[in-house]
Amino acid sequence: MPQNIAEFRIIGRIGKINARERVTYVSVAANYNRREGDEWKTDTHWNSVVCFSNVGSQVEGAGKGDLVHITGRVRESSHGEGTDVAYRTELIADTFSILARGDKEEV
Repeated sequence: MPQNIAEFRIIGRIGKINARERVTYVSVAANYNRREGDEWKTDTHWNSVVCFSNVGSQVEGAGKGDLVHITGRVRESSHGEGTDVAYRTELIADTFSILARGDKEEV
């Protein structure tokens, strides 16, 4: 039977970690190169990843500037009523790995 899935994979550097009681939010920068005329430009895209329970505990050893690999699922959520409904796309982490430590002098 076919399964419908919405997954993500990010390899990038940590910008900020916001740990709360039951959830940790990690801001991760991913860079994309594009050509503009004769030059190459780098665009940085910031992604906010939500880490619960055991994945959140793996984040405790990470720091700003660390290169990480995160995989997980994409979830759409909403809040509000009537014409005041706001939608949000959440990236929920299933795995979190530190690939390299950031240079603390440059961050």
